[in-house]
Amino acid sequence: MTEHAVHATEWVPSPGCPPPHPAPRIPSLALPRDSCDAHCHILGPADVFPYAPDRTFTPLDAPKEQLRALHAHLGIGRAVVVQSSCHGYDHAVLLDALRAGEGRLRGVALIGEHSTRAEIEELHRAGVRGFRLNFLPHLRTPPTRDEIDAVLERVDGLGWAAQLHVRGEEIAVLEDLVRALPGRVVVDHIGRVDLAAGHDGPALRSLRALLDTGNVWVKVSGVDRVSRQGPPYADAVALAASLVAYAPERVVWGTDYPHVNITGEAPDDGLLVDLVERLAPDPAHLRRLMVDNPAELFGFPAAHRTDS
Repeated sequence: MTEHAVHATEWVPSPGCPPPHPAPRIPSLALPRDSCDAHCHILGPADVFPYAPDRTFTPLDAPKEQLRALHAHLGIGRAVVVQSSCHGYDHAVLLDALRAGEGRLRGVALIGEHSTRAEIEELHRAGVRGFRLNFLPHLRTPPTRDEIDAVLERVDGLGWAAQLHVRGEEIAVLEDLVRALPGRVVVDHIGRVDLAAGHDGPALRSLRALLDTGNVWVKVSGVDRVSRQGPPYADAVALAASLVAYAPERVVWGTDYPHVNITGEAPDDGLLVDLVERLAPDPAHLRRLMVDNPAELFGFPAAHRTDS
């Protein structure tokens, strides 16, 4: 992987925003062609794409060139770039990445009360296929139902997925809301469930019940966030694998690069790729997880089928 020096800016990174792993390993798992990192972020550079004045954290720069180099290193052909709350509702950094992505990128936006339909349609033309609702208090005040309804009205007719960022027990609290949302709903990072509650706790019961509806998807990303054991995150991997086996047609995977708002050092993204084989030991499930499901969910062209 080509090394990229941290871009010098006036910003001082917040605690919990370490640099990415300095030398991620080359994965031993050869991913299928057109495999997708369905959850990653592009941050800055801040002197070109400033961070929002009202942000709740300040990251190190992780520009599009750095992400592209990582994906080449890992053998990943496609990606879904999620607008970070540190950039707020200014999507210039996301639009820049999508336009430079040569069709290999899709996006997830943050839509607010000042987002206009013209801005939203520009995002759609560039490749945005979803909007994110943050329910984690360290990112923003959780949206009210009125605010959610206003977002739904603004994106009506575009076919975007609603992507929910929630923590653990909130899944059960929000289950009725999730069921009421139109279209596809995606739950980030395995719902960030608390593994101390076990695999039959209320959060996981709600998550499986939502998967049963047929229009709820789960990102089996963030095993490093959910694990209580540390690398290679065996406890969280077992949980994610159980969800892949439970609903193989409605799961997607992502690195969560560059891993902001974490405790300790950033995970080795090469290790995260190698863990995909444990998440989906069935080759057919692995292909669905990495290629077919993200293509369906985020509107990529039909994937090639010449891989092994």
